[in-house]
Amino acid sequence: MSRDPILHTHRPDDDHQAMRASHEDRDEIVEQLRVAAGDGRLTAEELDERLGIALEARTYGELAVLVRDLPATTAGPPAPAAAAVDAKDLIRLQAHHSNLQRLGPWIVPRRLEVECRAGNVVLDFTQAAIGAPVLDMELVVRHGNVRLIVPPEVVVQIDSVEMHGGNVHQRATTPEPGTPVRLLVNVSGEVRHGNVEVRSPRVGFRERRRRRQLQRDQLGRYGK
Repeated sequence: MSRDPILHTHRPDDDHQAMRASHEDRDEIVEQLRVAAGDGRLTAEELDERLGIALEARTYGELAVLVRDLPATTAGPPAPAAAAVDAKDLIRLQAHHSNLQRLGPWIVPRRLEVECRAGNVVLDFTQAAIGAPVLDMELVVRHGNVRLIVPPEVVVQIDSVEMHGGNVHQRATTPEPGTPVRLLVNVSGEVRHGNVEVRSPRVGFRERRRRRQLQRDQLGRYGK
């Protein structure tokens, strides 16, 4: 009697690939993707796409596909702030003829809706506690200004903002190679007669002097 060909071709690996993944398994892949993006192996768009798939993956096989073209690395532990933070799913901020700021330590949600009408909004991520790898931010700006202050490990995409009279300025300093991406901010929405600015934290006098001296030293070496 002939044996079932399906049983003949079955491999033990198939069982492993079909096993259900845990939250910890997904977190490990997310961290590996962040490290890869910090090393320049993934673009911001690729990181965004793979993070979305990783967070919804159900099996080991679905996770394995996301890192198949990346070198095997031991992902470092997540940042302490991120591990201890319970990020909210949605926060709505409104500034009508007023000023609204989030400075110092504050918890970044998974989704942020900002409405600014004849006002000013400043969101400083420098000391923010990050509990999720991606933040979806939707803007509604009417005759107002929104400023995002981001450290090197926070990447902001503003290509999806629809402008009707106003300006969008991407002034954040390009991070050094190898800088890990802790947070990807996808900004969308509509701006009418307003401004959106993304910039790096201001540098103090001592740091500016140190950077100028470093530039002079580099120019001196090249001139020899």
